[in-house]
Amino acid sequence: MKKLRVGVIFGGRSGEHEVSVLSAEHVMANLDCSKYDAVPIGITKEGRWICAGDETVLMLKEGRDVASNAVLMPEPGQRGIISLVSSRRSILPIDVYFPVLHGSYGEDGTIQGLLELAEMPYVSCGVLSSALGMDKVVQKQLFQYHRLPVVPFLFFYQQTWSLAQQTTLERIEDLFAYPLFVKPARLGSSVGISKVGNKAQLIRAIKNAFIYDEKVIVEQGIADVREFECGALGSGVDTPRASVVGEILVAREFYDYRAKYLDARTELIIPAKITKHLTELIQNYTTEAFHAIEGSGMSRVDYLYHEKTDTLYLNEINTIPGFTPTSSFPKLWVATGVAFPELLDRLIAAAFERFTVMKKIKRSFSSTTSIFTHA
Repeated sequence: MKKLRVGVIFGGRSGEHEVSVLSAEHVMANLDCSKYDAVPIGITKEGRWICAGDETVLMLKEGRDVASNAVLMPEPGQRGIISLVSSRRSILPIDVYFPVLHGSYGEDGTIQGLLELAEMPYVSCGVLSSALGMDKVVQKQLFQYHRLPVVPFLFFYQQTWSLAQQTTLERIEDLFAYPLFVKPARLGSSVGISKVGNKAQLIRAIKNAFIYDEKVIVEQGIADVREFECGALGSGVDTPRASVVGEILVAREFYDYRAKYLDARTELIIPAKITKHLTELIQNYTTEAFHAIEGSGMSRVDYLYHEKTDTLYLNEINTIPGFTPTSSFPKLWVATGVAFPELLDRLIAAAFERFTVMKKIKRSFSSTTSIFTHA
């Protein structure tokens, strides 16, 4: 059987650039080489696309300037990445794309839209579900509509903060009690997130969050919570399957960027030591959240659980979860009985299933009378 050429897209213009590079390395190392040829496609922090074979990952890691560019044309029929070296142009055939882009300009529907225009199969959620999964505010509003429990929150834009800082602070303090969490609305990997205990910290945290996004969300902090994660996998909205549940044990004050990627004391307990009832509730919420955003391929859903009151909160959904060696999503599926190479197989198969369905949809309309000539 002919091997499939998988274009792994990584890097990107995001605060999660470095995490994306690590995820891509791990994905390419675990693709079954008897079935696939991995084609690494890097995007620099400045937004330049490069496709220089095995050197691509190293170039992004070292921040090296590149002599070659790459282009993905938003045009059906190209079916490949165009590599530009000096004045020479060549097309590298690609059968399916695997975006491993975390955060803005990758996980938010932008790359997915480009791939839709090019009529190419790709792993994971579509344009709408990717955009919903990226925006912490809109997804929480959607979850509330579906009667999924979320922590109390409010949000505001940078312009509002600039024009009415004091009013905004008073509103926050009227609605919530410290501690609070302040987050950029559209970023992941806990970049730009702060836990605050007073007004001075709140002001600093809001200013810090606005570095990464023009929209900020403030959430009520819940004391003494346990943190759980659960993966969703499916070829379409109506066929998701939930993984076993894992629990994050954090040595730091909360699960921030350092705790996720740099602190060796962070532990992931799989399966979580919880009751069967709580396990099933988390798994049901996971598939419901996946359905709510019209997900496809994969997602990871994060939870907060207040044991004293037996209250579970859906924290957020991630449509391109981490694939680094320490990331929870692959580990959750390994514990569920799906080895990492098999997980990648399933994701690629789901991409083709979704692509087949989408190709059957009629994109043009014809009638006996043209609207351009009708008087």
